[in-house]
Amino acid sequence: MTSDSTDPTGPRRMIAVSSGKGGVGKSTVTVNLAVALARSGLKVGIVDADIYGPSVPGMLGIPGNAPPAMGPDKRVVPPEAHGVKVISMAMLTDDDQPSILRGPMVTKYLRMFVSQVAWGELDVLLLDLPPGTGDIQLTLAQSFPLTGAIVVSTPQDVSLKIARRGVRMMEQVEVPILGVVENMSGFTCPSCGEVTHIFHQGGGESIAGDLGVPFLGRVPLDPAVVDSGDDGVPLVVSHPDSPAAQAYLAIAQVMADGQAGSGGIALPFDWTIETGKGQPAPVPASGDADMPCALDLDAAGLSILWGDGTRHVIPSRDLRIACQCAACRDEMSGARLLDPAAVPLAIAPTRIWSIGNYGIGVAFSDGHSSGIYTFKALRGMEGAETEDV
Repeated sequence: MTSDSTDPTGPRRMIAVSSGKGGVGKSTVTVNLAVALARSGLKVGIVDADIYGPSVPGMLGIPGNAPPAMGPDKRVVPPEAHGVKVISMAMLTDDDQPSILRGPMVTKYLRMFVSQVAWGELDVLLLDLPPGTGDIQLTLAQSFPLTGAIVVSTPQDVSLKIARRGVRMMEQVEVPILGVVENMSGFTCPSCGEVTHIFHQGGGESIAGDLGVPFLGRVPLDPAVVDSGDDGVPLVVSHPDSPAAQAYLAIAQVMADGQAGSGGIALPFDWTIETGKGQPAPVPASGDADMPCALDLDAAGLSILWGDGTRHVIPSRDLRIACQCAACRDEMSGARLLDPAAVPLAIAPTRIWSIGNYGIGVAFSDGHSSGIYTFKALRGMEGAETEDV
């Protein structure tokens, strides 16, 4: 699974906004944070990654059934509203037309939305994910180097329990958790402005503490958010002084102050071994023992310089035999299905590409290309030659 970004500028940061379950106001949070970030001076875009239930264009006042324009380079030009550029499935289908798509087509659209759109120079690209921990979340995490994820929950116990699963899923694919947002945190009285906690209180902050991730803030439930969404004017624009809008602005300020960068080789990359095209340029040691700072390949095998200054050389045949894909290992028992004797002595990688923030994919001269090698697994491979540099 490769990343096929062709935009030489691209976004400086890609942040996923996720939730474990539906109905927590995740898209509303995404839209208002995007507009708040744009108003702070940043260049912002949104990918409405909820292919089956897109809603972002309507919240920004963009006609949902108006196909976006095509640029002279045959790339989609995203429409813009309130200082935010947007791409969504809603722009490609009629309002009452369902998106009936199987997994491979969903993956195709997601990659197109990120890498084949003329975003121009962006400081932040927000990915408004559908609820859950399924194929769409995994596709984006594996295809693009996400800077991090924000998890949205409500104060209710059931929402918090599912939010915990969303946090753990992102952690498993090495996407940093930038923080938890507690949405619908109390009700704002339209007459006096007082906030009443009609659900529970403090659950978002508690779960953030339990999981060791930042708590970004609480957003109270405001009746004006309904009219704002229907009118296509986000709350931070229509009611900037409301408690909810002020909460969005405060969270956006924390996001704007965040630092980008993986601390290792530049991501994404797609390296064709025969031509050398796409090989990631080496960077200085970052101190992160599980993040590579340089990759090279020679007759001895794959050479990896790690952030702590240690270099590993993994023989190409060992790399192929260590593949953990379903064709090489039984998914239930973990038993090896690949016979090492069937792997040629002279086998070699033909292509290496990045998998999200956390690993690489490798295609070999025997035609095998379905394995994913996490950086942690590569670091811990037995038999690798080791030296300090």
